[in-house]
Amino acid sequence: MTRFHVLLITLAAGAVGTQPHRANAPPTVPPMRVVGYLASWGVRSKGTAIADLPAADLTHIFYAFAEIAPDGSVTLGNQCLDVGVCGKGDALPGRPAGNFGELQRLKSRYPHLKLAISIGGWGGSARFSDAALTDSSRRRFASSAIDLYIRKWPRLFDGIDIDWEFPVEGGLKGNVERPEDKRNFTLLLAELRRELDAQGASDHRHYELTIAASARPSEIANIELDQIVPLLDFINVMTYDYHTGGSIAHFNAPLFPAKNDPTPELTVDASMRAFQQGSAPPEKLLVGIPFFARVYGGVRDVNDGLLQPSTRRPYDWHDSDGDWRRLSHTRLLDPRYTRHWETSAQVPWLYDPRSGTWISYDDQESVRAKMRYVRDHGLGGVVIWEIGADDGRLMSEIARGSRDVSPGSR
Repeated sequence: MTRFHVLLITLAAGAVGTQPHRANAPPTVPPMRVVGYLASWGVRSKGTAIADLPAADLTHIFYAFAEIAPDGSVTLGNQCLDVGVCGKGDALPGRPAGNFGELQRLKSRYPHLKLAISIGGWGGSARFSDAALTDSSRRRFASSAIDLYIRKWPRLFDGIDIDWEFPVEGGLKGNVERPEDKRNFTLLLAELRRELDAQGASDHRHYELTIAASARPSEIANIELDQIVPLLDFINVMTYDYHTGGSIAHFNAPLFPAKNDPTPELTVDASMRAFQQGSAPPEKLLVGIPFFARVYGGVRDVNDGLLQPSTRRPYDWHDSDGDWRRLSHTRLLDPRYTRHWETSAQVPWLYDPRSGTWISYDDQESVRAKMRYVRDHGLGGVVIWEIGADDGRLMSEIARGSRDVSPGSR
């Protein structure tokens, strides 16, 4: 991977939505890929300020999400949020407004920053199987994505990210899933790569193509890894949500197996090895770092709740409670909860023995451990879900860790 010069700026602590506007910050380039997914809805629901995103410490922002229309074409996810056109049937603007306009201004301040549109996501993958089914449906999908996101607003987007969760099986209940998805996923990516290269030849530039990939062995087996790697610039491996919905209190994103771990194959290290055994070179692999927590309820007070049965979701837990920026100012400061550290897995947890609430999350210490792992194994970088959930502290650890790449190590 190409060596970049050292970052000069450390992200100051403070909420993402309230970080100071650094209009005079010099353009810098992180020395490894640092990709941050941006949840489009977070601008409204979380107060995420695009102008104050830590762009100096990112190489890419992946905008989540574009949607797939019933006819298999790619559309805007939310026209009002995305481009500021809120009337039904109103024409799209010639110049981007809304979130896209803010992102364009951010890119002008940080010329190194690349912006990709991510298509799909957990709740938006229902139509991928149909879109990938035939030659004509694949052409419709690819050409519509490029028409809308590459040609419509030139030089705004630098690439396309496919977040199909998941080919063949394992996605949201009700998604269309077929055994032939495995092959059709490869063909869909090949069509996208062909059309992006053709557009790139016309525009005298390279457009990136990436995917978000499951980290679970059963879902890795449902993609033709050796076939798709040559088509992709890099792979964002979702090395989190390993145990979501499970019946025992277990870690969201363990780096290595915990002591007495019943699922040692569900760790960051195991996933990275599986991808490399499947022919993915390390420099094309990005480790996912979650800026969110997962919770278990009704966990008995044995071994501080670790690996103990969970009987329910806590009644007082909302999804937004898991965002680091909220968790770090609520339950992490609550005297009812005790922070514990699992030395083998290299991740923390919180536990309240009275209520039986058990929380798996990542903090500065576990992020440092993951950054060391990325450096030591010559991996391509890290990918964050999602940057609007930070208060500045986790991103500071990533920025610091990315700078510590030693000469000749990549």
